[in-house]
Amino acid sequence: MNTGEKHRKEIVRDKKPHGKNLRKGRFSEVGRIYVITMVTRDRRPVFADFSAARAVVRVMMGHKERAFAHTLCFVVMPDHIHWLIQLGKKKDLSVTVQSCKSMISRKIGRSVFQRGFYDHALRKEEDARAMARYIVANPLRAGLVTDIHDYPHWDAVWME
Repeated sequence: MNTGEKHRKEIVRDKKPHGKNLRKGRFSEVGRIYVITMVTRDRRPVFADFSAARAVVRVMMGHKERAFAHTLCFVVMPDHIHWLIQLGKKKDLSVTVQSCKSMISRKIGRSVFQRGFYDHALRKEEDARAMARYIVANPLRAGLVTDIHDYPHWDAVWME
């Protein structure tokens, strides 16, 4: 390998995303609404299995009783989860997400998630309902269904 090839490999390696970079600038604010994305390890379609996806739904639906966060909506995709929450007073954002990931892994019987998670704090001018509609429409955009009512692994508080 010549020095030019070695240098290019080093540059490419430096541009790979790192989970620790997701934590830079992360701030937990009680009552703030966040969009969370949790991804399975190696993007394996763990939640394509119906029972695994339903285990996630049970955890997500039960999360409000724990008062870590109020779930506004979620959708379970084959290899990731989108979760719209309003952060509660008991735990910060990282602890809340880690708790959720841990509960899901226990329900499924094995560790399923990659380290870290993506979060986006909604700004005051952003509409939580519009964000929820966008999240819930993920199975449509992915081509999993043609009607969202045919996809069983989602919920939104506005549907109650």
